[in-house]
Amino acid sequence: MIVIASDHAGLKLKGQIMEHLQERGLAYRDLGTYTSESCHYPDYAAAAARAVAKGEYEKGILVCGTGIGMSIAANKIHGVRCAHCSDVFSAKMCRAHNDANMLALGERVVGAGLAMEIVDAFLDAEFLGGRHADRVKMMMELEKE
Repeated sequence: MIVIASDHAGLKLKGQIMEHLQERGLAYRDLGTYTSESCHYPDYAAAAARAVAKGEYEKGILVCGTGIGMSIAANKIHGVRCAHCSDVFSAKMCRAHNDANMLALGERVVGAGLAMEIVDAFLDAEFLGGRHADRVKMMMELEKE
């Protein structure tokens, strides 16, 4: 199951992504925001990231105006590897090499068509393990500093 969240600046794209997930037959839970009223993106990023870190959801998708703020906030949660992506190749590689468990997108940066391709690449790519597992372990050790 996938968790998804946005702030007010990512609300429209989040809705389009949820429709896309539904079309693909993928289960998701929307943690908000639910209106276009201005809100604080760290609240929504943290809620989704905590749920992923606890293992309640396998993956998460965050949307704000640029995707940057959401990704920074999510990466403050221990156990989260959130990749901010604006292209399909990066979305695929963040899973294959970095075992990213969350994706952040910017509604003001990518159009809906590209966003769906990025989401699909992220969700469909598998972690390759091997030497990449050692590097992910090294990355996660940095959380202890």
